[in-house]
Amino acid sequence: MSDLGPALSHPRLDAYWRLMRFDRPIGILLLLWPTLWALWLAAGGLPSLQNLAIFIAGVVIMRAAGCVGNDLADRDIDPHVERTRGRPLAAGELTPGAAKALLAVLMGLAFALVLLTNALTIKLSFIGAALALSYPFFKRYIDLPQVVLGIAFGWSIPMAFAAEAGSVPPLAWALLGINVCYAIIYDTFYAMVDREDDRAIGVRSTALLFGRHDLLVIGLLQALMVGACLALGWFQGWHWPWYAGVAAVAVLFVLQTWSARGRGREACFRAFLANNWVGCALFLGIVGETLVR
Repeated sequence: MSDLGPALSHPRLDAYWRLMRFDRPIGILLLLWPTLWALWLAAGGLPSLQNLAIFIAGVVIMRAAGCVGNDLADRDIDPHVERTRGRPLAAGELTPGAAKALLAVLMGLAFALVLLTNALTIKLSFIGAALALSYPFFKRYIDLPQVVLGIAFGWSIPMAFAAEAGSVPPLAWALLGINVCYAIIYDTFYAMVDREDDRAIGVRSTALLFGRHDLLVIGLLQALMVGACLALGWFQGWHWPWYAGVAAVAVLFVLQTWSARGRGREACFRAFLANNWVGCALFLGIVGETLVR
């Protein structure tokens, strides 16, 4: 970690850094794109710089908090999973008490940020916090924990509309629904990496639920998301930039599924990572749409 500078060269600081998953920024991006979709649409263009700063910082902090909460919940499971046994809590680099203290600090920072918005956003933030902290437990009891993940990762959408526009219109809930579909797609690829480990330790996921039909179901979900985006554009009366973004998403989805056709761990993980570009394509479509109105 020397490239992060002397400040992070200390092993304990490095462990905190990795506990918050700052060494793996893909989660920040997957949270950030839906937030930016909502901010731009709520504002009809460039949102207020204050809200932009609040929500970008909030995404970074809440993603870190979610990772800490996840590792606390999974600290007895992670040592038995190939991909996670090196995480700081699983490897014994940090104590649960230290992780809980960090989680409290992160949640306090996030709440301080939301206090800079309005009453509706503050109310919605309590639901968002509950979703972020409870998600790790759903994979012990339901076969579709990715649905909860999609709601948790997309809860910034109604919050962004509340902060920027003062209300949460039907458009916000439609975007949240699209984000749930999006999350099931990318997190199923992610779960396919851990499928055999999850099966052995009793953790549930869509990868296990879909079984040998996993790629077929992912393809159907991708088609559903593309169709929902097209329907949203038609209903809202949007123009060609949005449809160009949706077309790019369709191409990206085909490439992802084709690359993961062998179901190898590395290939599935690359397909998961590639979903960053899906969120980006939709954001560029929204920016283009607000410019041509």
